[in-house]
Amino acid sequence: MWKTLRLFCSFILFCLSTVTFGQTSQYQGKPFHDTVYQGGPQRIPGKVYCAYYDLGGEGLAYHDTDAKNNGSGGLNPADGTYLNQFRMNEGVDTSYTKFHDQIDNNPYNLVQPSERQLYVGWTEPGEWFNMTVEVERAGIYVIDLLYTSNRGGEISFDLNGEKLTGPVNVLSTNNPADPIAWRQWHHWNMMKDLVEVKLPKGVNVLTFHVVSGGNMNFAYLDFKAKN
Repeated sequence: MWKTLRLFCSFILFCLSTVTFGQTSQYQGKPFHDTVYQGGPQRIPGKVYCAYYDLGGEGLAYHDTDAKNNGSGGLNPADGTYLNQFRMNEGVDTSYTKFHDQIDNNPYNLVQPSERQLYVGWTEPGEWFNMTVEVERAGIYVIDLLYTSNRGGEISFDLNGEKLTGPVNVLSTNNPADPIAWRQWHHWNMMKDLVEVKLPKGVNVLTFHVVSGGNMNFAYLDFKAKN
């Protein structure tokens, strides 16, 4: 009996040491890859695409408030095409920019995104996702963010399970002049110099947190070495 109890306690301690809020030194998530993208960890400096969040599932690679992908397989029907079915069996909500009917190429954009640009959307406070990155050299980096935000909000970042930034304000892209209500979720902007971060060289796990606001779409983070 005591042997069984000790084994049970050892198992519980092992679980607690290896599973925390998304990541640890023994993080078991893997860099995203599929038939189209096989580049391994995303490179810094450069663009880190949010839709290429890590493989590993709910509670390990990401946390989402529901298990359904509201974009792929939902808004974008499962018709066998790559973009419509992109990661449709995972909880993170993903979609892509569309240029028909002035959806994502509308006149209320502050910047024009690329057509068929994948992004993470339908975001809610408390959600997060991990992205494995490889930093070319240690230093201070400035981040730009390509996004939309119906009502503004805050995000934050962790690195390797440790706090990297506090809450970062994301400006609203809502424009009352747009007569089409649902298009408030499609006014794209590039938020320059969103935040500065200090990064070590090598492979790291970057966690993207939605802190407040929600209703934001995130395409990519563009990391540039500070001069």
